[in-house]
Amino acid sequence: MTALRSSAAPEVPVWDLGVRLFHWGTVAAVATAFLAEEGERLHEWAGYAVAGLVSFRLLWGLIGTRHARFSDFAPSPRAVLGYLRARLAGTPRRYLGHNPAGGAMILVLLALLAGVAGSGIAMTFDSLWGNHLVEEFHETAANALLVFAGIHVSAVLLMSLLDKENLIRAMITGRKRL
Repeated sequence: MTALRSSAAPEVPVWDLGVRLFHWGTVAAVATAFLAEEGERLHEWAGYAVAGLVSFRLLWGLIGTRHARFSDFAPSPRAVLGYLRARLAGTPRRYLGHNPAGGAMILVLLALLAGVAGSGIAMTFDSLWGNHLVEEFHETAANALLVFAGIHVSAVLLMSLLDKENLIRAMITGRKRL
């Protein structure tokens, strides 16, 4: 048993508790919002939870631990294209935190979460109650969120297979192999 442990690659902390609680809390809150009937209190409270979680994540992206900070994973379009080209060529660089494509996806998901939560909250204001444009934006952003969340999950599963690294486990434990 000791020999097996010593031959395994050492693991290091990557995603801190705040990032992991944000991630899984957002999964739970978004799933709740989608399963609850529109207009129900549960749907609204799930939306408020998403708004709070996104607010926390935006702050944590500025002052959090190394791999939680936007400066660690917010890529330029050039970096994303370069990473995707290297991935297709079979020569991708390994990233301990998010790779450029994953970092771009995180930014898209955060923007969509903020848009859905913000428009949902806006619909509770007397001045915007029943506003068709706000309702359409909310519904369109929510549907886009589902599409991008599906792409995100698919990419995580694919990268786990290609890189032989369980990324779901890493988002639970916060640790990845060095």
